[in-house]
Amino acid sequence: MMNALVLQSDFGLEDGAVSAMKGVAHSVSKVIPIYDNTHDIPPFDIWAASYRLWQTVEYWPKGTVFVSVVDPGVGSNRKSVVVKTSNNQYVVTPDNGTLTHIDKKIGIQEKREIDEHLNRLPKSGASHTFHGRDIYAYTGARLAAGVIKFDEVGQLVSEEEIVSLPFQEAELTEGTIKGAIDILDVRFGNLWTNISREMFQQLQINYGDNVEISIENDSRQVYNNMMTFGRSFASIHTGEPIVYVNSLDNMAIAINQGSFAKAYNIGTGASWRITIRKNKA
Repeated sequence: MMNALVLQSDFGLEDGAVSAMKGVAHSVSKVIPIYDNTHDIPPFDIWAASYRLWQTVEYWPKGTVFVSVVDPGVGSNRKSVVVKTSNNQYVVTPDNGTLTHIDKKIGIQEKREIDEHLNRLPKSGASHTFHGRDIYAYTGARLAAGVIKFDEVGQLVSEEEIVSLPFQEAELTEGTIKGAIDILDVRFGNLWTNISREMFQQLQINYGDNVEISIENDSRQVYNNMMTFGRSFASIHTGEPIVYVNSLDNMAIAINQGSFAKAYNIGTGASWRITIRKNKA
């Protein structure tokens, strides 16, 4: 059975790297369906790669094979792996933290280390800098096309050995939610947090209510102000800030027709913390 192959990387589209990966996949099967998740992951940003996988994996059918290549340690002793998710999808990637969100949010059934003697593009053994083409695209295509089965990828690896980035869930205590800014809605500069809608609802905040938002980078406060909880951007005037529920059912912050991230120079990751409190006025 032929399954979809979905590629993501930090390669961009300015040169032929992505095309080379697709060419390798088509050399395995000329009819394999190949799609792009994104190739605009910021260079070397493993956290963003992990998040972008989680953002999309659950919307694809069972059997889909994802290849994620954000690999600053290429050529080192980091492992090359394929995991089977709890939803029976597959992710082919360096084991460098890219699987963090999949592991924490979706779950992993099995993990196998790629046997490069069997699953490597022929005549590519002298190259140690383009594993995205020579190992990941090749192995992913063979798996998606049914040339190999999952148990032919390589030996089983203990799930406890999965490399994980620092990961902290949001917390609700005494009417205050503390969370993290996980990622940006890049094109528009909106802040996507790890605070779920369900947790936010426990503050008993209704559409149109004001909430207090505080943002810190490590211990430095970057932003503190009141803003409206709105159903959509149409709930506020142009240039005003808003708290809303994003497409992943988590809470997000935006400026209507503006970039919140650029306006306040805000980044993402575990060091960027956000606090939400209900306005008591």
